[in-house]
Amino acid sequence: MRRCILISKEIQINEQIRDKEIRVIGDDGEQLGIMTSRDAQRLADEKELDLVKISPNAKPPVCKIMDYGKFKYEQSRKDKEAKKKQKVINVKEIRMSAAVQDHDLNVKAKNCIKFLENGDRVKASVRFRGREMAYTDTGRELLMKFADIVADSGKVEKLPVMEGRSMVMYLVPKKES
Repeated sequence: MRRCILISKEIQINEQIRDKEIRVIGDDGEQLGIMTSRDAQRLADEKELDLVKISPNAKPPVCKIMDYGKFKYEQSRKDKEAKKKQKVINVKEIRMSAAVQDHDLNVKAKNCIKFLENGDRVKASVRFRGREMAYTDTGRELLMKFADIVADSGKVEKLPVMEGRSMVMYLVPKKES
């Protein structure tokens, strides 16, 4: 009776282990020493468990006697928990023209503050049309003024840089301390 012959390509188990000598760890975590893979497989079969290569790059490779199905199940549960705890960060974009008025700038800043308080990154961009490309310094001043307005909620992550016909600056929420 052989089980789990071809379950995974990256982890070798049971008969897939073809090394001459391996270091074996028992199912209770104790070191059983260095032995041939055949002897280790015999020990695993006596306990009705699987022989799993956990460290293939070691000299000699390290194998552990364990229930492989239970191990894979617990690993998937850990991965699910880790995925639940990670936070997704969205990037919101606020676009302005180079000739934006103060009131419009304040409205856009209010929206930016709302985004930053929600924990999102903000990409503030100024697009230049036609002859406005000759006055990119006004766009840089506008973005720095915008950063000053929202300084209470966020800080500049990346200073203004040109990307094609737009100047872009990234803002991130300030850490609460």
